[in-house]
Amino acid sequence: MTPSCPAVLSDRSPCREPLVKLNSGSPAGQTAIKKVCLSELQRGVLSVSAAVMASSPAVLMRLVASAYTVAEKAGTIVRKVLQSGELGIVEKTGANDLQTLADRLVQKSICASLSKSFPKVTIIGEEELPAEDAEEELLENGHSSLILQKSCPDQYASLKEEELVVWVDPLDGTKEYTEAARVLYSPVYIQKAEQPYINRLLDHVTVLIGIAYGGTAIAGVINQPFYNYQMGAGASLGRTLWGVLGLGAFGFQLQEVPDGKRIVTTTRSHSNKLVIDAVQAMEPHDVIRVGGAGNKIIQLVEGKASAYVFASPGCKKWDTCAPEAILHAVGGKLTDMHGNAYRYDANVKHMNSAGVLATLRNHEYYLSRVPQVVLQALPSD
Repeated sequence: MTPSCPAVLSDRSPCREPLVKLNSGSPAGQTAIKKVCLSELQRGVLSVSAAVMASSPAVLMRLVASAYTVAEKAGTIVRKVLQSGELGIVEKTGANDLQTLADRLVQKSICASLSKSFPKVTIIGEEELPAEDAEEELLENGHSSLILQKSCPDQYASLKEEELVVWVDPLDGTKEYTEAARVLYSPVYIQKAEQPYINRLLDHVTVLIGIAYGGTAIAGVINQPFYNYQMGAGASLGRTLWGVLGLGAFGFQLQEVPDGKRIVTTTRSHSNKLVIDAVQAMEPHDVIRVGGAGNKIIQLVEGKASAYVFASPGCKKWDTCAPEAILHAVGGKLTDMHGNAYRYDANVKHMNSAGVLATLRNHEYYLSRVPQVVLQALPSD
């Protein structure tokens, strides 16, 4: 079995939302729960959100609320594995395709937790792990009460578990995560001189949980385990962004780049001639090279970049499902380099073969700049 790591799960992010762990079952059980909620509300002990959960929110909102707390636990695991210095790194297909103990523990935690609460949902994770029961300490059964207070968009209110597909990237930005660890635990590590470099690397790391219906990414959760890392010892680490189409996106301040600025974000470690040609064709004022698809979408919605350009088949569905849902929830767009949408059905191939082009605004402009040589080299599915 995957090694048990109780210490990994010992801390909770100070930013964590209140959790509600009430389960509504039979009609009699729901009535009893509502009575308890009313009693607690009258005493001022329980928040209104507990009563909201007792009224059986839509499956989608319950899944998102659960994914939120599961992602926060995942962030805790990612931090603790780094702190331990024992990353358990293995190469999957090469030096730029790594897997760590954090990848394995987080995927196990996410898949087992969501499967336990939503047994009919299809869950697809990046890592190929042996089928085995998860240790109890890896399970997260809570829900975000703040998410359960939100109304489900009408078009998704009647969805059933079996209609939903969840795409999981347990650690997006693994290369940057391992590089930061090597610097941190190097015998010649000089904290003051190298801390800014480590901060930048750790900003790239995210945990991604995307939810799809009918082949479309409709909801997503992104946890940034090391957000606020640059504030130093004692800072509250981590944040979780989430969004649902038709509802909006939360956990960040939506911003746009200054008018007229073309700032392109692209890969830090998977570049090639096609990627370079596509980036240059956008005539950018600036180019930001960073790791992690989740991190690049965060740059778009926080106004640090205007386009994410990756003319290569390197990304997979678990890299883009959650970020795409959040980006689309605020009016942005993610497509392949031809402008075609990716599908997230359970039976699709995992590779995003025709690259990724994502923008918050002006998607058609960037599409019009894609070189013909790129389109020919990356045929759309």
